[in-house]
Amino acid sequence: MRKTRADHSHGKPSPGDPPRFLDRAALADRQLAALRRLLDAVVGPNPFWTEKFAAAGLTAADIRTLADLPRLPFTTKTQVAADQAAKPPYGTNLTFPLKRYVRMHQTSGTTGQGMRWLDTPESWDWFVGCWSTIYDVVALKPDDRLYFAFSFGPFIGFWAAFEGAQRRGNFCLAGGGLSSSARLRAMLDNRATALLCTPTYALHLAETAQRESLDLRRSAVRMLIVAGEPGGSVPGVRARLEAAFDARVFDHTGMTETGPLGIECVEAPGCVHLLESEAIVELVDPSADTLLFSPGVPGRDTAPDPIEGELVLTNLGRLGSPLLRYRTGDVVRLRTGRCACGRSLVQMVGGILGRCDDMIIVRGNNVYPAAIDSIVREFDSIAEYRIILDTRAGLTDVTLEIEPVAGAAGAASALADRVAETIKSRLFFHAHVRVAPSGSLPRFEMKARRIVRAPPV
Repeated sequence: MRKTRADHSHGKPSPGDPPRFLDRAALADRQLAALRRLLDAVVGPNPFWTEKFAAAGLTAADIRTLADLPRLPFTTKTQVAADQAAKPPYGTNLTFPLKRYVRMHQTSGTTGQGMRWLDTPESWDWFVGCWSTIYDVVALKPDDRLYFAFSFGPFIGFWAAFEGAQRRGNFCLAGGGLSSSARLRAMLDNRATALLCTPTYALHLAETAQRESLDLRRSAVRMLIVAGEPGGSVPGVRARLEAAFDARVFDHTGMTETGPLGIECVEAPGCVHLLESEAIVELVDPSADTLLFSPGVPGRDTAPDPIEGELVLTNLGRLGSPLLRYRTGDVVRLRTGRCACGRSLVQMVGGILGRCDDMIIVRGNNVYPAAIDSIVREFDSIAEYRIILDTRAGLTDVTLEIEPVAGAAGAASALADRVAETIKSRLFFHAHVRVAPSGSLPRFEMKARRIVRAPPV
């Protein structure tokens, strides 16, 4: 019997609809009320934000409208990390006494030193509640059975997703500490209908299943919720995963610091909604620090056509350790307007395109690794890959190592030529493509690290 996919019948908004169906004006009213509650709670008790407001010559009362929020300078990861280094181990972004905090999670540290983040029971409830909204958006059903292929270490990952599904009454199975083979067996034996992991690890599970003659297309899995790295919205990755599992892929975005604030809806594949009922979303030009999008700012509060820039977030319900105007470093294309699903939440078209510090300039072309990833994933005969960057005299050369799937090594030379030709025709630069031995490139459970910089000569 063929598996049942996600239900597409959401219906249209009505006056009594929950926050996800509010129009832009109603969303702004909700954001302002939440922002006022947040500022009243943190400015004074929270040393980090009290100092930041004082340095800007502001008080909480000065932020009367959403248009006033840009008066507060941006907050950066560097500032937060410096605060934690100066006042170890948690820094000063704590609104309450330390005894009020019950959870600690740590960033993965892929762009520097990892940061620790604390939550009170109330802040954690907000965090888990965001996941409840995410499950609504993907049309999770009461009888769905969720498998979490995640280590459940200090990284925030899917901790709140697990608890959020459990609170809804769904069957939840943790795969921490198991091998990929054992995870596949547990997922299949327990007839899981939803798989949650990184897109890279989902690809690895598909590779493992093929090697062990397990037919994932005949499994009960009908949806994958993937997060932790760009991939779920990358067309080549999405197509490969959906073909391998015969299931719908949903791209989710979130950060340890800000919370789980992005999810793709059923009706608009490739567009990730941001939960503006729980956050204020802004967009900045990273090259000039100019504001491109900000709710309530005249001339900057709509984006009927996609605008590209760096995502800036203010989370509104995490009072224990909030972030205001936080520069995420993520490059996105934002668009406003009513979605086919009925929501007016801003959309990230194509999900996260890359990170500001990940952009590669190759012979004058600006290239994000996700663009290379999308091309590589179009070739079913490639199991894994790695990008090696070699910069000399200000010029960057790109070498792409590709590892063919087992049994495809015989045609490896022709495969390398086709990949090089495709990169040249679409991304307008020449990449040196070479073949790596089978099983030689690393596999990743968490965020993939496929970019290697050659040492200077």
